[in-house]
Amino acid sequence: MTRIIAGFAGSLTLTVPAKGTRPTSDQVREAMFSALDARDAVRGYRVLDLYAGSGALGLEAASRGARVVTLVENGFAASQSCRKNAAAVHKAAPQGTELSISVSSQAVASFLASTPDGFDLVFLDPPYDLPDSELAANLAALTPLLDRDALVVVERSSRSPEPMWGPGLERERRKSYGDTTLWYAAVASPS
Repeated sequence: MTRIIAGFAGSLTLTVPAKGTRPTSDQVREAMFSALDARDAVRGYRVLDLYAGSGALGLEAASRGARVVTLVENGFAASQSCRKNAAAVHKAAPQGTELSISVSSQAVASFLASTPDGFDLVFLDPPYDLPDSELAANLAALTPLLDRDALVVVERSSRSPEPMWGPGLERERRKSYGDTTLWYAAVASPS
C-alpha cells in the first residue's frame, strides 16, 4: 500500500497500477522528505516528478506545501493513477490552498523538450533498467529548465553507477537504503 506520509493529505492511500511501476517505499520517501524539509526545499516550490508512476513523490511534495506540481508519466495505467491520485490530493487540500497539480502523459524526453523552465525541485525515479545514457540525456535536457537554487533527486538501484550529471549539475550527496540509492544534485555554480 502506497500512501502520502505527511502534510494535509497524510495517510491518504494512493492508487498504484497493478504492474509497470516500482513505487518508492515509505521508508525511502520519509528519509528523502526529511532531508528536503531540513533544507526548507518543498514549501512554495515548483516541483517536477519525472517517471512519476503513481505520482507519490510529487504528491507528497504537494501535501507538504509545494505550490505547483507536474507529474510526467508515459504509461497509460500509471498516468491514469496519477490523475486519480492528483484529484484525491486536491480534494484533501484545505480550502484556499494555492496548489496546482498537472499530469502530462508523454515521454520524459518529449516533455523536457517542450516545457517552459522554472522548476525548483525535480524527482527522477526512472525504471531501474533505464540505460545510463538515457538518464544522462534527461539530466542534460532538464538542466536549462532549473532555477538557480534548484535541487534534483535521482532514485536508482544501488547497483547502478552515479548518474552522469553533465556540466550544469553537481552532486551534493548520496544516500543508500538497501537496494535503493538517492542521489542529490544542485545547479552548478558558474565558474
